Amino acid sequence: MEPLKETNNVTRLPGAEDARLREPPHNFEAEQALLGAILVNNAAYQRVAEFLRPEHFADPLHGKLFDSLGKLIERGQVVSAVTLKTYVEQDEDMKAVGGAAYLARLAAASVHVINAGDFGRAVHDLYLRRQLIDVGGTMVNEAFGADVDETALQQIEVAEKKLYDLASSGQIEGGFKPFRTALTEATVAAEAAYHRVGQLTGVATGLAQLDRLLGGLHRSDLIILAGRPG
Repeated sequence: MEPLKETNNVTRLPGAEDARLREPPHNFEAEQALLGAILVNNAAYQRVAEFLRPEHFADPLHGKLFDSLGKLIERGQVVSAVTLKTYVEQDEDMKAVGGAAYLARLAAASVHVINAGDFGRAVHDLYLRRQLIDVGGTMVNEAFGADVDETALQQIEVAEKKLYDLASSGQIEGGFKPFRTALTEATVAAEAAYHRVGQLTGVATGLAQLDRLLGGLHRSDLIILAGRPG
């Protein structure tokens, strides 16, 4: 075991100097690649809209841009580096990083639309890690604070609630969705059904009566076919 170090009569734990230099987890390149993918192909937005929010980006400018892209796409507008040129020229934060030239760099750094979901989940995971660090730091500070009005058990309960809330918000599969996300998905499903033979929202089974009842087969459906023994 590495011995404790003494500096200016203060005992420090091994690695303490390195801990002070560590930055919160982030990946600016992943954020740029995701935004570039959305600029090149707006369909990439639908792959991350369900779980990714502007505040999940480590770079506030990237979060602001993601929010603007999402609002325009949900209005039915086609978004690209060219159509956003006027917007970035009026935004002081975007002008500070290069304006339209920065959008062009984002588009150049884009990933394939198929990989957009993976990059979105990476951005979201790093956000959760930063939040976990904040929760842990608060727990440590409050434990050292020794507030006489708050017992250790009460501090544990508060910490448990914070961790539970963080775990709940971190679920990106299933659960509650923002109304705008649910509305967008419902609109896309209705439009797809309109253009399909039989006007089903899901995949046809070939059994007309069953298709009318179920609207076809959908992802995440668990359907059990059973009958009386006979």
